[in-house]
Amino acid sequence: MDNFKEEVVTRRQGRTLNALGYVLSWFLLICFGFVGIMGLSGLMALQFSVANVLTLLVGGGVAFLLYRYKDNFRVEYEYSFTNGEMDFAMVLGNARRKQLCTLRMREMEAGGWVDGPTFARYDSMKDVKRLDYFLNSKSRLYYLYFIRDGKRTLLLMEPSQELVSMMAQYSKVLES
Repeated sequence: MDNFKEEVVTRRQGRTLNALGYVLSWFLLICFGFVGIMGLSGLMALQFSVANVLTLLVGGGVAFLLYRYKDNFRVEYEYSFTNGEMDFAMVLGNARRKQLCTLRMREMEAGGWVDGPTFARYDSMKDVKRLDYFLNSKSRLYYLYFIRDGKRTLLLMEPSQELVSMMAQYSKVLES
């Protein structure tokens, strides 16, 4: 029988500010889109001027960047645990899923709750890459320390107690 657990971490703090930023980005996207279309219409009417080219480039460029990064206001993290392997993914705007990394629990060097006694030692080490896969900094965080390809990495996440217990079954160094 497989040990499987999937958790989705959503933002609980600052949701109103993120929703406002998302709506504002759509509003600005439409405004800059119109500015870009005005520059394009001037060029299509064969009125080649620096102002029309700049209007097209600036308006269209800002509209494209806003369209590309608007989903950063709606981020979720997804943790999937299956038989000793943990997959981390970031979901942007409930539409795009970006696979972040996959870890085997038996490869972990250390792990435990951030408020425990051992986290400060790993956090203060030099040349440690820190991966923050959490959204709510006030919730209880868990860390995983591992070495992959000669690089030391400290990963922070916000799992449930049930997920931590499942991870600890597959590793002797993880605290539960």
